[in-house]
Amino acid sequence: MSKLYAGSAVAVVLALIAGSLWYVMGGRGDDRFAECRTSAVAGGAGAIGGPFTLVDQTGATVTDRDVITKPSLVYFGYTFCPDVCPMDAARNAEAVDILEEMGYEVTPVFISIDPKRDTPEVLANFAGNIHPRMIGLTGTEEQVKAASLAYRTYYKAQEPADDYYLVDHSTFTYLVLPQTGFAEFFKRETTPDQMAQQVACFIDAS
Repeated sequence: MSKLYAGSAVAVVLALIAGSLWYVMGGRGDDRFAECRTSAVAGGAGAIGGPFTLVDQTGATVTDRDVITKPSLVYFGYTFCPDVCPMDAARNAEAVDILEEMGYEVTPVFISIDPKRDTPEVLANFAGNIHPRMIGLTGTEEQVKAASLAYRTYYKAQEPADDYYLVDHSTFTYLVLPQTGFAEFFKRETTPDQMAQQVACFIDAS
C-alpha cells in the first residue's frame, strides 16, 4: 500500500513539474516582454488600447496610426488640471529625455479628457511648454470617450456648468509600441528613471 501511495505522490509531483514547465514555456514563454513587465492586466495586454480618431494640436484629424509611429507614452488628462496632470506630463517628458540620452526616441502623447475647454490651440500651448515632441490630442466628446474606453480609463467632470470645473480621472501612463500596441502601464509613483529603464527593456525586446 505504501508503494502505491509513493507512486501516486511521484505522479502528482511530475504532473506539477510538467504543468510548471508548460506555464513557463507555453505561457510566459510566449510573452517576449515577460522580463520587462511589472504589472498584470486582466484579460491580457490585448484588452487595452486600440484604434482612435482624434484632433491634434494643429487642428488636423489623426488616427492612432498617425500618432503612434514610435514607442509612445500615452497619458489621459486635461490642461486645466491644477496639479496632477502637469506633474505627470512633466515626469513623462523627463523619462523621454532620459531615454533620448540612452539612444531611444520615444514620443510623449497627451490626450485631453476635457474637449470642451481643451481646443487644439490650448493643447498646442500646453504641449509646447512640456516637451517639444509632445503630441496633444483632443476631439469631439464622442471621439474622446471612444479613446478613453479603448484604454479603459475613467473620467468624470465635476459641475461642468462652472467654467472652473475639475475633472476626476485615472492617472496611468501607457507605453504603446507601433507594431504591438499597448505594452505596459505606469503608476504615478513610478520615477522618470524607473520608467526610462523599463521602456528601454520593452523597446529592446520588441
